[in-house]
Amino acid sequence: MAGYFSIFLVLLTLGSGLIWLVDHLVYAPKRKERIALAEGAAGKELDEELKQEIAPEPVLTEHAKSIFPMIAIITVFRSFIFEPFQIPSGSMMPTLLVGDFILVQKYSYGVKDPVWRSELIETGKPERGDIAVFKFPPDPKLDFIKRVIGLPGDAIVYRNKQLYIKPNCAEGERTQGALQCGEYNKIALEIINKDEFSLRGQSLVRLQESLGEVEHDILINPTLPEFKSKYYRQQGSKIDEWIVPEGHYFMMGDNRDNSQDGRAWGFVPEANLVGKAVFIWMSFEFEHEPDSALPSWVPTGVRFERLGNIQ
Repeated sequence: MAGYFSIFLVLLTLGSGLIWLVDHLVYAPKRKERIALAEGAAGKELDEELKQEIAPEPVLTEHAKSIFPMIAIITVFRSFIFEPFQIPSGSMMPTLLVGDFILVQKYSYGVKDPVWRSELIETGKPERGDIAVFKFPPDPKLDFIKRVIGLPGDAIVYRNKQLYIKPNCAEGERTQGALQCGEYNKIALEIINKDEFSLRGQSLVRLQESLGEVEHDILINPTLPEFKSKYYRQQGSKIDEWIVPEGHYFMMGDNRDNSQDGRAWGFVPEANLVGKAVFIWMSFEFEHEPDSALPSWVPTGVRFERLGNIQ
């Protein structure tokens, strides 16, 4: 849906700009000539109302001229600088909650044209631990948001709800950030609490995960078995092991037992990257009582404490 809206904005910008340009070059001079002839015949300058009667500006042209500057600014800002997104599911809890409205920095992973998404300027690559928005590989019409776990060439293991990473290091490199080269690093976990979040009556455990140099919180449901039967099977690897291909990234949700991510569908091509999630600019809560008369989409409060940079 976001892709269609980007195309709509571009077409609206081009359309309104073209109407304004054609009018400016072709029709506006003709209107000025008619007004000049009328003023010459009258021997005086005509008021604006009379000028409009003699050489009226078409309604379509008037609207195009009024919206073009605003639409052009919005298109440039949304296509190349920041784009707003709404968090629709709990797959990134506790980092991002349903009802969070975030800004995604579009130029973090390259400046791309908003229609064909070809890279115009290279500005950077995802780093391990980034929260990235990307086009869902099985259905690029959908935007997904997950955390970058594996970089190109990394080996990833997720076993017994424990993450292991063997980084792809350059020759002679001993460490990559806080990860040791040439071996599987067991990603450190530290329990924060056990009763802050629940799902279908089951308490979730909140842990702090040290993903190299990036520390962030995740949720685990200790009573729920891993869904290995639905894991993406990579040829030549075990069922819970993946080697990230060149030009691709491995993504996982922070809500590990409630996230459809790379474990289920594989890797994200670099061309699918949209940008890096950097800021929560609004956060609504939707805690309706069972007998509430309000529709489910109507917010019941604002979580002001959540506004700010995304960790």
